[in-house]
Amino acid sequence: MTALGPVTTVDYHTAGEPFRIVTGGAAPLEGNSVAARRVWAAAHLDDVRQLLVNEPRGHAGMYGGFVTEPDDAGADVGVVFFHKDGYSTACGHGTIALGRWAIDSGLVVAPHDGEATVVIDVPSGRVEARVRMQAGSATGIAFANVPSYAVATGLRVVTSLGPIDVDLAYGGAFYASVRAAELALEIAPESAARLVAIGREIKWALNDHPAVSHPDDERLSGVYGTILYDELDRHDGSLHHRNVTIFADGALDRSPCGSGSSARMALLAESGELAPGDTFVHDSIVGTRFVCRLGAGTTGNAGVTWATEVEGTAYRTGEHSFAIEDGDDVGTGFQLG
Repeated sequence: MTALGPVTTVDYHTAGEPFRIVTGGAAPLEGNSVAARRVWAAAHLDDVRQLLVNEPRGHAGMYGGFVTEPDDAGADVGVVFFHKDGYSTACGHGTIALGRWAIDSGLVVAPHDGEATVVIDVPSGRVEARVRMQAGSATGIAFANVPSYAVATGLRVVTSLGPIDVDLAYGGAFYASVRAAELALEIAPESAARLVAIGREIKWALNDHPAVSHPDDERLSGVYGTILYDELDRHDGSLHHRNVTIFADGALDRSPCGSGSSARMALLAESGELAPGDTFVHDSIVGTRFVCRLGAGTTGNAGVTWATEVEGTAYRTGEHSFAIEDGDDVGTGFQLG
């Protein structure tokens, strides 16, 4: 294997899900927008992506992003998200981590106490991370997502565990939602393998469905993940669910999934379970939490789109310099699991 690197990163986790931010060693992304740079990265930087997500330097749950220029001067930074199988159009936990990184790195100056706003261009549009500061430290980060909307409800899908009704919604990417109990499953770590298997099955069963063809940008089409959820007792009066999102080709999100939380809120708004101003408490398979808020709905040609906000925390886990030495027989690595 020919040598590669060093590629430097700063790593965070948001509610348990990793996010590896590339800070050096990769070629600048080319294209006239972040959406176009995502396509360019897939064609020209895939060896770097594989280096960072594959074992022995990464793992099947690794997530990250190439920092790039924003689409225009209205944003502070752009990002192209990546994971074990390729490149995503949206990533809420990554947006939260990137908001923290923008403050830590000095890209955006934050007050000692108060709030700083980091405007980020992602492949699905423009989002904002609002970083709450107390005594010089970030204590919470809420991101305002792109408009989210319900796509279809009650789609019948025949699975290996039996027929199931599936709902579809968009939150920067398309997600299928399924109540876990209807498949006799529980959202718990010991059920991870079965959750991954059925989540992958549902995703691929619906990936080419006409409902998940994006009306404005074909690059955003297709089902990105399956959200399996449990309904819990209300938390301080707020609707409360636990979920696991199985995204890409069988990757398991350790966090409650940020863009998926927006998709869930759009469905809950359509069903009347959430109203503008309501809080939605969303827990993950490992017990971490996002606190979500539904904003106003806007009626257009495609129906009602919803403003959503998802709040969590991000913590730095390390700084790294990755490389492949000449003759390394595993090269950019491999995947198990």
